[in-house]
Amino acid sequence: MVADSTVFVTGASQGLGREIAVAFADEGANVALAARSDGIYETESQIDAPDRTLAIETDVTDTESVADALDETVDTFGGLDCLVNNAGIAGPTAPLEETTDGEWLETLDVNVVGVARVTRAAAPHLRESERGSVVNISSIGGKRPYPNRTPYAASKMGLIGVTRALAAEFGDDDVTVNAICPGPVEGERIRSVFERQAEAAGVTAEAVEGEVLESLVIDELVPPEEVADMAVHLASAASRHVTGQDINVSSGGAWY
Repeated sequence: MVADSTVFVTGASQGLGREIAVAFADEGANVALAARSDGIYETESQIDAPDRTLAIETDVTDTESVADALDETVDTFGGLDCLVNNAGIAGPTAPLEETTDGEWLETLDVNVVGVARVTRAAAPHLRESERGSVVNISSIGGKRPYPNRTPYAASKMGLIGVTRALAAEFGDDDVTVNAICPGPVEGERIRSVFERQAEAAGVTAEAVEGEVLESLVIDELVPPEEVADMAVHLASAASRHVTGQDINVSSGGAWY
């Protein structure tokens, strides 16, 4: 489906980003692993295809770092076909009155402006590709926000707007742009979210998780591989006429 294509995955050092990178590599793609953390080297070792992987320490909040990483990717693999904007932070877990301007700006800088930085640098290469695609990782938290998560909700809802606008901008060059909105995904990150929400509400993490699961149609956390599979699908020839969409992979946690 995506064999021999080149994919640049941000936030590829752990969790969902690692799962996405591995899924593309399993399908025969060249994969650039981009993140601030040296966890990208562990991801690279899990893929175990040195001729098809490139680990690049990249900071999506730094324009020069992003430009250098994209240049190295194109120089190494000869082009770029897909960008997966997965890098993101959770932001503060607190009532609005207890959040600071700094926390808001940091959350938006990574989760929204960071996507713009990377996509801007990738755009010329994606436009040259015969199968260019952008996959943004948003969240159902941008559609059905949780309390005490206002910066995160704003950033993930904003990313859906970015996705729709870019789909219109890139359409003439046959570059598709879509967002995936995962629900609560299995892994360490969601556990830490439950713990922070529990602390803010004065309850147990188990109580928070139980409430979240009750809100889902399928009362299970989302397996990360299902999100990764959707990313691969959206980058494949099978989705060349799917663009401007925000697709839920959420155990029924959102309905629109």
